[in-house]
Amino acid sequence: MADKKIIAVTGATGTQGGGLVRAILADPNSGFTVRAITRDANKDKAKELAAAGAEVVQADLDDVESLKKAFAGAYGAYGVTNFWEHFSGEKEKAQAKNIADAARAAGVKHVIWSTLEDTRKLMSPDDKRMPMLQGKYRVPHFDAKAEADEYFKGLPVTYLVTSFYWDNLYMFGLAPKKDDKGVYSWTFPMGDAKLPAIAGEDIGKAALGVFKAGQQYIGKTVGIAGESLSFQEMSEKLSKGLGISPVQFNAVDADLFRSFGFPGADEYGNMFQTYRDFAKEVNAARSIDETRKLNPQLQSFDQWLAKNKDKVKAATQPAA
Repeated sequence: MADKKIIAVTGATGTQGGGLVRAILADPNSGFTVRAITRDANKDKAKELAAAGAEVVQADLDDVESLKKAFAGAYGAYGVTNFWEHFSGEKEKAQAKNIADAARAAGVKHVIWSTLEDTRKLMSPDDKRMPMLQGKYRVPHFDAKAEADEYFKGLPVTYLVTSFYWDNLYMFGLAPKKDDKGVYSWTFPMGDAKLPAIAGEDIGKAALGVFKAGQQYIGKTVGIAGESLSFQEMSEKLSKGLGISPVQFNAVDADLFRSFGFPGADEYGNMFQTYRDFAKEVNAARSIDETRKLNPQLQSFDQWLAKNKDKVKAATQPAA
């Protein structure tokens, strides 16, 4: 263990961070050992990572001094924020700055910052197709991360542009729902645009690929995805993969979707509208071939679904 380089991973109990922690633990020949950073080392997921062989360290993204201690002695750091905990673009930027400042103070040799594109650059400020949110963003969890890229300048950084993850189908309840007539359906403002997406665990494996490759990715932006599918294509694959009646995809207007009123409806509405209206640009920013080079085990949607069939099927059932 002593000669292995430490990778410090924020969000270690989440989808991306957890994927990287498990990828490092599963690859004894990677030359790396993992330090899993979590706000609560006593939570079950943290204990599971410790039992699997990770060094678990408690630190908080809102507390830069705790992050400096957690990064101390590490060769690399993986930085990811969780917008959905607080829904605030400004808080996301503040947390990103703490990650960058801590990495700088610890002198890490390679930082991966999990980011997204600035959707405001895709349309003019006076474009009325979607509302501005939180006073200044089109899609806060994209735009704030993109703004935060600035904090990492001057560091040995790789900007990892991630994609929508299929795990959202069960984690965020986005899977098609079965109604009282036994009909499965889902509704999004996506039309027939293709959505670049990925299995959550494959983000972690791709990140490990970046750390392994090292120098060639420093200063670079890498966009990753597993497969790009329309919601109609996903509907057909879900129907077949889950063995259920045909899944109906309802393509709706983005304004209607934003009016649904659930927490984050405006954010999701703007995000899916961006995926729809700028499908060409969004897909061009991500390379499936590059992702597979970094992660030879990259999964297709069908492969991911076969592994997660029970979780997705459970998510299609109406709430009790």
